[in-house]
Amino acid sequence: MSFQPVYVPVGVPTYHLETAQEQFDRSVAALRGVDKDFVCPEKMLLSLDDLRAYLDGVQPGLIVFQNLTFANAAYMSEVLRRFDCPMLLWTLREPKADGGRLRLNSLTGAYSAANTLRAFDNRPFVYAFGAPEEEKVLSAVRAAVGAARVKSAMRSLRLSAVGHTPQGFGFGRALDSELMNVFGVELESIEARELSDAAKGFTDEACAEYLKNTELCTCGLDKTPEKNRLDHARLLKAYSDYVKSHHIGALASRCWPDFFTDFGTPVCTVLSMLNDEGVAAACEADVYGALSMWVGMQLSGEPVFFGDPVALDEEEGTVTFWHCGAAACSLARKDTGAAVGVHPNRKIGPAMDFGCEAFSDATVFRIGREPDGSFRFFIAEGSVLDKPKQYTGTSIVVRTDLDSRMIVEDSVREGFEPHFAVIKGRHGETLEALADLFGFEICRY
Repeated sequence: MSFQPVYVPVGVPTYHLETAQEQFDRSVAALRGVDKDFVCPEKMLLSLDDLRAYLDGVQPGLIVFQNLTFANAAYMSEVLRRFDCPMLLWTLREPKADGGRLRLNSLTGAYSAANTLRAFDNRPFVYAFGAPEEEKVLSAVRAAVGAARVKSAMRSLRLSAVGHTPQGFGFGRALDSELMNVFGVELESIEARELSDAAKGFTDEACAEYLKNTELCTCGLDKTPEKNRLDHARLLKAYSDYVKSHHIGALASRCWPDFFTDFGTPVCTVLSMLNDEGVAAACEADVYGALSMWVGMQLSGEPVFFGDPVALDEEEGTVTFWHCGAAACSLARKDTGAAVGVHPNRKIGPAMDFGCEAFSDATVFRIGREPDGSFRFFIAEGSVLDKPKQYTGTSIVVRTDLDSRMIVEDSVREGFEPHFAVIKGRHGETLEALADLFGFEICRY
C-alpha cells in the first residue's frame, strides 16, 4: 500500500462549532496544499464513535492529530491503540480574547494528547503550533511528511556490509539486530573476498558493457593500465549482480587493503558507479555512513557526497570534505568532468579524482551512534562553493551558515564520527523531524 498521510481532527460539540468548522475547512485546504494525497474526513470528528468509524478506513503512514477543540485523552488513546506510526501533533491558535467564551481550547487538548503519548509508550512525535496558513505550520507539516516517508521507506531497505571495517574504523560497524530494532533496516553481510573471487571468474566479454558504462561516465579512464580497467569492469559486474540479486538499497564496502593487496585494483570507481545508479555506497565499511547517504538520497533524489572533514578555512567560513575517490560521477565539476586517477595512497587506479560542482544549498548530515547505543543526528546547512579539486581524490568545499570553526571545534569535542554525507538542498527541518520521530538527539550546527 502506498504511503498515506492522514488528518485526524478531533473535538467535542460543547465548544464554538462555527469557529471549529472554519478551522477544519482551512486545515484541510492547507494539508492538501502540502500533499494532495492527504486523507481527510468529510466532517469534524466530534465523538469517539466518529473517530472510530473514520479510523476503520485508513492505513496511515503519518497521522496529523489536531485538536479542533479540547478533547480528552480517550481520543489520542484510541489512535495509539490502533496504529504505531509517525505522529504530528498540531495545536490551533485560540481566537483573540474578547472577554467572552473560550471558543476552541485546542492548547489544553494538546497537553492532554502529548501526556497520553508519553504515558502510552513514550511515543516520539513532531509538534506544530499555529493557524493553518502560517508558514511555520506548513513547514512543519512538509517536514513531517518528508520524514515519515523516509522512515516508512527504511522498513523495506536492505543494507549490505561488504567485509569488515579496517582496524581502527570500528565506528562504522553495526549489529543486524540493532539496525532492525531501531531503524527497521535489514542488514546482511558478505565477505569482500566473495565478490572479488566472483569478479576473477568473469570473462572480458561478460564485463564489456560494464567497462563501456564507466567509459561513458568518466574522463581519462584510458590512462589507467588495461589490466586495471578490465579488473574494474569485473568488480563492477560482481557488485552490480550482487546488488540486484539481493535487492540492496545501500552498501558499506571494505576497500583497503584487500582490493589493493589481493585483487590488485581499487573498488573506488565501482562505488562511484553504484552511487550514480541510486545505491548509497560508502567505503571503509561504514554502515551508518551508508545509511546517512541513503537518507540524503531519499530527500534529494540525487547522489550525495561521502567524505572526511579535512580542512577548515575560517576566512571563507568553509569546511572541505574529501575522500580517496568514490564520489558519484554526476557530482563532478562540468569543466573537468568525472576525471579518473589513482588512489592517493596506493597509486593504483581507477579511482575518481575531481572537485565537485557548486550548488547553492547543501546539508551536511551524519547518523551518529553514541557509546551507550543511543543515536543522534549531525545537521548543518550551507552551500557548496565553486572550487577545483583540493587534493588527490574527490573533494567538496562547504560554506556553512554558522561559524565553520565553531562547527569543527564543537563536533570534534562531541566525538562525532569522521565520515559525513553532503546532500544537495536544505533538508535540516526534515531531518530534525525525522530525529523527532525516532526520539534521537538533534545536534544542529
